[in-house]
Amino acid sequence: MSKSQMKLGLSMRYLGYHAAAWRHPEVPAGGATDFKYFLNSARIAERGKFDMLFFADGLGIRADDNPPGSLARTSQNVELEPLTLLAALAPMTSHIGLVATASTTYNEPFHIARKYASLDKISGGRAGWNIVTSWSEQEAWNFSRDTHLDYDTRYDRAKEFVDVVTGLWDSWEDDAFVHDKVSGQFYDPAKLHILNHRDKFFSVRGPLNAPRTPQGRPILVQAGANEQGQEIAAANADVVFASGEDLADAKAYYAGLKARMAKYGRAPELLKVMVGVTTIVGRTRAAAQATFDQLQELIDPRVGFASLFNWYGDLSSYPLDGPVPEPVNPRVRSLAYKMWKVAQHENMTVRQFYQRQAVGSAGPVLIGTAEDIADVLETWIDEEAADGFNLTPTHLPHGIVDFVELVLPELRRRGRFRSEYESTTLRGNLGLPKHVNRYFAERQRVAVTGE
Repeated sequence: MSKSQMKLGLSMRYLGYHAAAWRHPEVPAGGATDFKYFLNSARIAERGKFDMLFFADGLGIRADDNPPGSLARTSQNVELEPLTLLAALAPMTSHIGLVATASTTYNEPFHIARKYASLDKISGGRAGWNIVTSWSEQEAWNFSRDTHLDYDTRYDRAKEFVDVVTGLWDSWEDDAFVHDKVSGQFYDPAKLHILNHRDKFFSVRGPLNAPRTPQGRPILVQAGANEQGQEIAAANADVVFASGEDLADAKAYYAGLKARMAKYGRAPELLKVMVGVTTIVGRTRAAAQATFDQLQELIDPRVGFASLFNWYGDLSSYPLDGPVPEPVNPRVRSLAYKMWKVAQHENMTVRQFYQRQAVGSAGPVLIGTAEDIADVLETWIDEEAADGFNLTPTHLPHGIVDFVELVLPELRRRGRFRSEYESTTLRGNLGLPKHVNRYFAERQRVAVTGE
């Protein structure tokens, strides 16, 4: 019986996901706005045959200066707009997928449909859209709003937004453009389709003034774990980025999400679940731990306190090496008290408490040798908790260099990851079929059934 091969993505936001990444002596402090910095990491990931690059994004600086002085001590403030960055990376790479976040709250569907269709065309079929709703007040303030939209409205808008974008991507059939110079006919009008969408949030006529893309349409990615987000994913997504440190919870999420797909007429294998994971790898366990410990010591206490402030409370007045106090007016009481119990059980100090939070990943943090890390990744695949992983490195380029040089050879030895790309498109490398235009599919159905 052949073993399941995993899919791999590299998340490249900022300088890495660790709160102290920018202070690492070998990381360029200004790298988050340096194209060559990202190009270097992208080429390393492509050399490793990664499926995709992934850029998270926010439409503002989504942090408060709590406690005072903390905001000026973090590097997570200015960055390059991800779609622009991926368009620049496209001609400098040849196989790796290019996925960027774009908000359904502060964009219009026509904008998104046109931009991602263009990126897919420019890259030869490697584009993907990560569908998110914006949630922070800071983003609302940048778009003429005093407060952001309520939860249900954001997700209702998102669902309709995706319907409009995918409808616009089907404006042209694959062979609509005949380009016949002799007859003078540029396109076949029977293969142009006007969307004419009118509903609660949007009124969009169409058609899209961008051609049919190499993948049929760009890959759709979703990361929501809530009920509405899972429904959007089950109906539309090709990839879901999942979080969670617990294998049992990840298995339940995986099974539940794939079970939802049946009511939308979709087979489970048409959706790839990729779990976010942070790896710190060394040739020995001691070397890996030393790398991690170095980063932990570089966390400025004010940045550490800020990582706890919103959900646990202000701990800046407590001794760093004293015990973790009971939550201080927490916003999420249940979560805060759950973490407090863990801190008590492990006899954590305040410093150790914020060090754990400041790693930055919402998924497993794996520290060890290539064999140690491969063991865990294999288990998650075999236990049907994931189809692959989205690497969220502590710092770049080191996180991807170490993974490519140490972990990938071990995964390949076990038959768990490719040695060469199977396709030039992101869909092909993910093992997904090209998207079929809805109007063409309907004609085929009628031809077969005679309806």
